[in-house]
Amino acid sequence: MNVLLFLHILGAVIFLGNIVTAAFWKIRADIKRDPKFIHHTVKNVMLADFIFTLPGLILIIVSGILMAVQSGYSMDTFNWLTLSLFLFVLTGILWLAVLIPIQRSMIRSSARSIDDGVISNKYQNVSRYWAIVGIAATLLPVVILYLMITKAF
Repeated sequence: MNVLLFLHILGAVIFLGNIVTAAFWKIRADIKRDPKFIHHTVKNVMLADFIFTLPGLILIIVSGILMAVQSGYSMDTFNWLTLSLFLFVLTGILWLAVLIPIQRSMIRSSARSIDDGVISNKYQNVSRYWAIVGIAATLLPVVILYLMITKAF
């Protein structure tokens, strides 16, 4: 169980760490207002999701399932684990259905901004939407982390 717990915590650190770090770098790029730098940053945010967020996600899911089975946690009642799983699925839906398509749109519109020399309204609009949905998609895992640590109910 100790190895699984370590892998689970490692996955959470990688997952949450990349989400927060990616947002930091994207915000910094937007503040700089340099179309080339923004384009470079949003492409790397997407790349970092595949290099860090996805492996972190896999570690969380696999180790979490194995620990839950080994510990005999009930999935039949509403408890910290079932709420965490619900919030985790909701986070995944936000990423797959909203944030990844927005990131692709930011990459396309930032590439066009390089040619124009100014940040387009399209980029600014999708970037703002990414920030709003991204806050929710970041806060949900923080709530899950709290539930996992405290096992509140």
